[in-house]
Amino acid sequence: MKLNCVIIEDEPLARKGLEGFVRKLEQLVVVGSFSNPLKALECFKTEQIDVLFLDIKMPEMTGLAFLKTLEHPPAVVITTAYPNYAVQGFELNVVDYLLKPFSFDRFVMAVNKVMKRLEPSGHKEDDFMFIKCDNKIEKIMFADILFVQAMENYVIIHTESKKYVSYLTLKSVEDFLPENLFVKIHKSYIVSLQKIDAIEGQTVLIRDHRIKFSKNNKEEVLNLITKNRFLKR
Repeated sequence: MKLNCVIIEDEPLARKGLEGFVRKLEQLVVVGSFSNPLKALECFKTEQIDVLFLDIKMPEMTGLAFLKTLEHPPAVVITTAYPNYAVQGFELNVVDYLLKPFSFDRFVMAVNKVMKRLEPSGHKEDDFMFIKCDNKIEKIMFADILFVQAMENYVIIHTESKKYVSYLTLKSVEDFLPENLFVKIHKSYIVSLQKIDAIEGQTVLIRDHRIKFSKNNKEEVLNLITKNRFLKR
């Protein structure tokens, strides 16, 4: 899925940095980059815009004021140095709110959220996500994931063929994974429902891995795992 994006940012260095981030991701295409909202108006009339990266405090018109003028706004990611506009932003249904200076990893998380929101209901054409690990952007298919393990300040995504280590939180990964395919069984583990080989007492077996249930939510998770899949006598 290719997404046409527009950047509106009055600071030249910040605008250039965003353009560089966008160019690193194959699913994004910049169709316009502007120093203020008024200069972007014509682009919105002539181009199909899927994603807008929008600063807030700009001369002539604020980003939020501009957003209110759009009859059919695209998916919006706010990029700002001011945290106090977050509530207003989310009231306008923005997808994410990036506080400057933000890392490329955090930018990728925002793009993943955009892609999730823009996916059509029903069958998903793109069943994958991008993460940054070992100075590369890796594409991981959901169907390949066995489970996700949280460590101190990073996660390990275990797949059929390899492990991916990334400085993300388990919560950020959980928010992006499809709820019908994955379940959190412990504060440190998310597992693929399709990859579970057996359930033995307090333990889920996936290939040669043994992962214990959280004591507090075993019954709830067990019901979710076996729902519509458990053949009883």
